[in-house]
Amino acid sequence: MKILLTGSNGQLGHDFQKLFNKKSIKYIATDSKELDITNNEGLKKFFQENKGITHIINCAAYNDVDKAETDEKVWVLNAEAPEKLAEISKEIGAIFVTYSTDFVFDGRKKIAYLEGDKTNGLSEYGKAKAQGEKNVLKIYNKSFVIRTSWVFGIANSNFNRQVINWSKSRDELNIVDDQVSVPTYSADLAEFSWKLIQTEKFGLYHITNSGIASKYDQAKYVLDKIGWKGRLGKAKTDDFNLPAKRPAYSKLDSSKVEKLLGEKIPTWQSGIDRFLVEMKESDEL
Repeated sequence: MKILLTGSNGQLGHDFQKLFNKKSIKYIATDSKELDITNNEGLKKFFQENKGITHIINCAAYNDVDKAETDEKVWVLNAEAPEKLAEISKEIGAIFVTYSTDFVFDGRKKIAYLEGDKTNGLSEYGKAKAQGEKNVLKIYNKSFVIRTSWVFGIANSNFNRQVINWSKSRDELNIVDDQVSVPTYSADLAEFSWKLIQTEKFGLYHITNSGIASKYDQAKYVLDKIGWKGRLGKAKTDDFNLPAKRPAYSKLDSSKVEKLLGEKIPTWQSGIDRFLVEMKESDEL
């Protein structure tokens, strides 16, 4: 087994590396400097030089939701590049894995979204991700497309870190309570993805932590855990006049993967607890 990991310096890529190191699994970790997945010539050269790859796990993505409204790169990185990687995987007979998002949905549903629900992204980011999913699943039948939501991990910036940083300099915070989904710990996402990949039951899956939360609920949980003494107020998304529209309700139903693996994914609160321990251990808290 020889795994290619793209986007390896991000939250998910970092946790895949930790997981593979622990399990003594061979992998090649690349970030955009080592392998630009939007450069077809560069990809060709890379695969000529690196034979015997059995799995391609694509953790590279364009994730700046607001900037994506006016940057065409979002389509190149989130729709075209996964399609190209799926084609390469097919050529070399490798299993392909790529990631998508709850933002492929419009948030009008009042119960958790299933894999088969119709996509209708509200933002360029959501639309590009939905196109990427379709491209991959159409091209190659040995692909996994894994949707997730509100990812946080030790390796990069995320909402939890933002909240902690704000709390250091402010004694009052207002956080939106009208965006609802599931915060997902990248270490759990990597672990459950790897368990799923080994089943070789290809297709589209949802993997998030268990439970449900608004951004306000998530912030409150983090702030209570770190013992912040300030005042937390509720705000509405419209108060912030952001370029990209967000779905109001985008909880994903992960029961398909849980049934397949016969295992429940830990709660988002448990994920935050372990994330905060990681921050303490690396002297960031």
